Amino acid sequence: MNPKNPNEIEIMRAGGKMLARILNSLCKQVAPGVKPTDISKMAKEQIKKAGMQPVVLGYEGFPDVICISVNDEVVHGIPKGNAFKNGDVVKLDLTLGYKSMVVDSALTVIAGENTNADVKRLIAGTKKSLDAGISAIKGSGTRVGDIGSAVQKVLDQQKLGIIRDLVGHGVGYDIHEAPNVPNYGNAGSGPVLSAGMTIAIEPMATLGDWQIKMAKDGWTIATRDGSLGAHFEHTVLITQDGVEILTIE
Repeated sequence: MNPKNPNEIEIMRAGGKMLARILNSLCKQVAPGVKPTDISKMAKEQIKKAGMQPVVLGYEGFPDVICISVNDEVVHGIPKGNAFKNGDVVKLDLTLGYKSMVVDSALTVIAGENTNADVKRLIAGTKKSLDAGISAIKGSGTRVGDIGSAVQKVLDQQKLGIIRDLVGHGVGYDIHEAPNVPNYGNAGSGPVLSAGMTIAIEPMATLGDWQIKMAKDGWTIATRDGSLGAHFEHTVLITQDGVEILTIE
């Protein structure tokens, strides 16, 4: 929970903008007929061009530079060679290093079109919950429970399952730092955040139950009941009187 110094923050700010540019570019390439491995290849090229490091590659044995999870897969999906089908719910999660500092972000998009009202509720509701979690940060003195409570309120309103076994986290010097940032909780509880801290807020929600399971590949985490999942994430900086989103163009 160590605050970052001004130089480190500036590096994360620059790295966050580059990550956002890459992630937004990759999302635009998700379409029926395109393979997750195609997206991964594009990611490798863009990461190298930007002069960034794919910190998840080799992290605890992860075999790729990006996590791509489809439909009932929530997070940590290894890019596969099966082409996206029209209507697939696709999650892209990108964690990159820049000048020894780490930034992390994720988006959920549809391959082609999906007019199902529940799917739209899932994606829009999860994104709205991320926005609410960020808005709950009122600067130094904000508690982690303030964020979780705000995220939970939106997801409950949207009648979405809240993944409880996976949480947001501190980030910057490493991929995962203290504190954990759950997507549920009570306002006014939990660790106190101070100016200079950087955390990744990442709501993960489902159209069904919150329980998850590990796939046979030992990485991909999917919903136990087979329901669709969504995931959005931003790395943010706690300021003295507010918050700054770092992973944005």
